[in-house]
This record gives sequence, structure tokens and C-alpha cells, in this order.
Amino acid sequence: MIGAECLLRSLIANGVDTCFMNPGTSEMQFVAALDRVPQMRGILCLFEGVCSGAADGYARMLRRPASTLLHLGPGLGNGLANFHNARKARSPVVSIVGQHTTQHLRLDAPLSADIEAFARTVSDYVRSLERAADMGRETSAAVAAACAPPGQVATLIVPADFSWSEAGDPAAPLSGPGASCPGVFPAAVAGPNAGCVRAVASLLKSGEPAGLLLGGSTLLAPGLELAGQLASKTGARVFASRYGARLARGGGRFAPLRLPYFPEAVDSALAGLRHLILVETSSPVSFFGYPGRPGSLVPEGCAVHVLAPVEADGVAALRALVEECGAAGLTAAPVLPARRPAGVPELPAGGDLTPEAIGLTLARLLPEGAILSEEMVSSGEAVLRQLGGAAAFDLLPVTGGSIGQGLPVAVGAAVACPGRKVIALEADGSSMYTPQSLWTMARENLDVVVVILANRRYRILDIEMQRTSMQGTSTPKTGAGAMGPRANDMLDIGRPDLDWVKLSEGMGVEAVRATTAGEFIAHFAAAIKPGGPRLIEAVLAK
Repeated sequence: MIGAECLLRSLIANGVDTCFMNPGTSEMQFVAALDRVPQMRGILCLFEGVCSGAADGYARMLRRPASTLLHLGPGLGNGLANFHNARKARSPVVSIVGQHTTQHLRLDAPLSADIEAFARTVSDYVRSLERAADMGRETSAAVAAACAPPGQVATLIVPADFSWSEAGDPAAPLSGPGASCPGVFPAAVAGPNAGCVRAVASLLKSGEPAGLLLGGSTLLAPGLELAGQLASKTGARVFASRYGARLARGGGRFAPLRLPYFPEAVDSALAGLRHLILVETSSPVSFFGYPGRPGSLVPEGCAVHVLAPVEADGVAALRALVEECGAAGLTAAPVLPARRPAGVPELPAGGDLTPEAIGLTLARLLPEGAILSEEMVSSGEAVLRQLGGAAAFDLLPVTGGSIGQGLPVAVGAAVACPGRKVIALEADGSSMYTPQSLWTMARENLDVVVVILANRRYRILDIEMQRTSMQGTSTPKTGAGAMGPRANDMLDIGRPDLDWVKLSEGMGVEAVRATTAGEFIAHFAAAIKPGGPRLIEAVLAK
């Protein structure tokens, strides 16, 4: 069979049956092969950053890769920002990039580029296919690489002439760690280090102030339950990495404190710790460097210990630690309050529409098992802190900080989990990086409710403008600082105001606008009932 069909059939043989694509001339053989390989679901995205972000969201929910199909170096370049986020999320993704024919590469044609150089910025595994006969084997190797713990972007670059050349039979999965993505972690991952478990247990039993910082798989329900038992038995404080890819919340689960965004708040959260124990995460650092502040967020005098590195099975390590500490069977505490009674919050119908009001509405109306793709930036903390009493949901937060992930991640999550309601909570500025996601939601009839929090500004930059004007002190300036009208213009996304109702309807997604709390409550209650995509533009009070 020809190379394009061999590649698709090899992906299927390796358990990869979804491809988010924005193809070009070099990839037409792969597009044509979709009709001969009906097991592969091809999903068209109108911008490559939607492809890469959707593959990230898909992987976060299923812990197995989708593939992407992009066109040459510029196509990959358009997808790099969300591949960056996928890399930080440790999402397994198989990135297929078309290349010029081997003969044409010598001519330095207009679209020629160093694709490998682009790919290495976001991929831990990069291969350029050298022979059509290697198509099946190299495809299987790319899937195995993507699934290697803790998950990564694997890029396979395929010259166009190999896609129409004879390539032989598709390849079966390779053997070895991660080769078939059988779950969060492959069976070949080593169990917890017994000596390390005993050492950490001794620290927790010592009575010295200690904290557990959770990441990766430990932020899902089984890991949270174990961490809660440890907290109940030993008094350890439990924290969640701010940039973990997926966090189980609500439903009365044990709730670790998610580390705040700003370093001063992290200082307060971690104050007094003598020991910080890392489980499937790295030592915390601030998002940016600020004048007069260290980048590390570990308190002075606090020792850092690793119970499980990022590529290990942190849940197994926590389970062993629970046994060593004699905490098995204890009730996790503190536990969030039970879900509030059903119904709308007690908000005045004409009250201001604030992030807090949006959070209260979600807390009352969020469907059981919902998935929240969150990129609210400046409004995020105010909304999310209201959700402690919500029904059980999964939070997919910002991981790598590259703007424009929220809508594409929602696309991928909805494709991965068609039986679950997906809520995309998006800032208006961030939404403009990947608005093409709405078209794919409409095309695929995805069950997504998009909430655009519209404040007509890059509001987070108002705060950062002051923070970076500290001039070597540890106290931010107050007020407008030195920002003048020309600087203000760079943070203002009004004049003209974005009209998300028209933008959304123009891409096939029904939309409404809310300007008061009462309007938002009514619109959200209506939006979560039907299937298919809906958008609410929530215009925040000034």
C-alpha cells in the first residue's frame, strides 16, 4: 500500500484514531486516504493552533494521543504555541508534518523551512522519514515515544513523495514502556522507591511542618483521596501544582490548595514549611521574574524532597506512603462542603455581572461530570474559588502560559468525552488567538458551552504593568503608576469593542450576550440543557 495509507493504518494499529488537521498540498495523499481508512476520524481545524490545542485537550482527558496533520514548516509554526502548552501539560501527541518531496527540497522553494528546528522547540522526539519503506515502523515509534512517561509531543516529518510511494504493510505497536498507552502510566513503569517512601514517612511523622505538592496523575480522584488520608493522619499541608494538566474538583472531594498565581500569595501559602515533598511535579517557581524577588517559591529554610519524579507513578507512591504512615482507610480531611442545593444563586436579577457572580452561578448549575477548560486569566481566581461546593468536575487549566489554549482544549476534550458537558471559560483577549475553534465546534456539533468574560482589556497586564515597575523594591506601586495614554492603548482591546455574538454566529455557534448577573444565570441555565455548542458573551461590570 502507499505511504499515506500505511501511516493512517499504523496509527490505528497503535490505538490512535483521531487526527486534528489543517492539511496542504504536501498532505493531500493523507487526506485522500481517509476514505480508505474509515476508522480514522479526521477533524478539520481552520488554524493550526486549534489542531495542537485540541490534541492537548484530547490527551488530557483520555491519556492517549490524538494525532495532528500540519503543512510544512509554516503550518507547524502556526501550531507551536499550543504544542508548547501540550509539552508543559505532558500530553502525549503524535504530530505529523508534511514536507516537500525529496527532489523539491533541493530547490529552496518558498515554503521550505527547517522543520526539525521548529519541532525541537516543543517536541522531545523528532524524526524525518528517510524511506517510504520505513513509514509503518517510524509511525509506531512516534506513538511509542509520545506515550513514554510522562507523555510528550512526538513529531514525524514525512516528505510528500513517500506518501504516494509503495510503503508496505502497516506496523503493529512496538513493545516497551508506553508503547500502547494502556492508561495513565504503562505497566513497565517502576514502582515507588521503598527507601524514599520510608524517608518521607519519617519526615511526616516527625512533627516538623511539611507539605505535599501534587502534580500529574495525583491530581485526579484516587491521588486526592490518598493525599487527604495523609493530611488527616499526619497534619501535612497538601498543595496542587498550579500548572497540572487536569485537576479533579467538586463533588465533596478532598481539595488541596492550588498554588496561587502571584508569588506573594504563594509565600503566604507555603509560609512556615520545613519540608516540601514533590509528587509528580517540580519545585515551584514564579511565572515571571520580578524586580527584587527570587524566582524560586520554596520558602527559605525549607528542604525539598522528591517522593515521585514526574515520569513515575505518583499515585502508587502515595499509596505506599499511606500504608507506611498507617493512614489507610481514614476519612480525607479537610473535605469541601457538599454540593449546594440545586437552583440559581440568590443574586438580584439586575445585579452587576462580576466574576464572583459567574462563579456562584456555575457552583449551582454545573452538571455532574462537567469538564472546565479554563483560560480566564485575571478573572480566574475569583470564579474558581466559588466552585468548592459544585458537582464533581474536571478542571483543565493553563499549563504553559501560551495564550490561546482554552477554546482548542475544549474542542479536544469534547471530542474525547462526548458524553460529558464541556464548559470553556475564556477571557475575551485570549479568545481572539484561536476563535476558529468555534467553527470546529459547530462543524462537529460538540457539546461545549463557551463563556467569554469580556472586560475589553488585557486586564492581567494592568497588574503586571505595576508589578514590573517596582524598581527593585518588593512592594508594587499603587494606582496607575507611570502608565500614560499611549501605554494604556496597548492594554485596551476596545475601540471597537469585540462583538462575540456576531463572531460566534458567523462561525455557526448560537450566541447571546449577558450584561447583568440575572441575564447570565438565565442564559447559562438554558445553554447547558441542549447538546451542541453555545456561546455566552458575559460583559463584566467595570
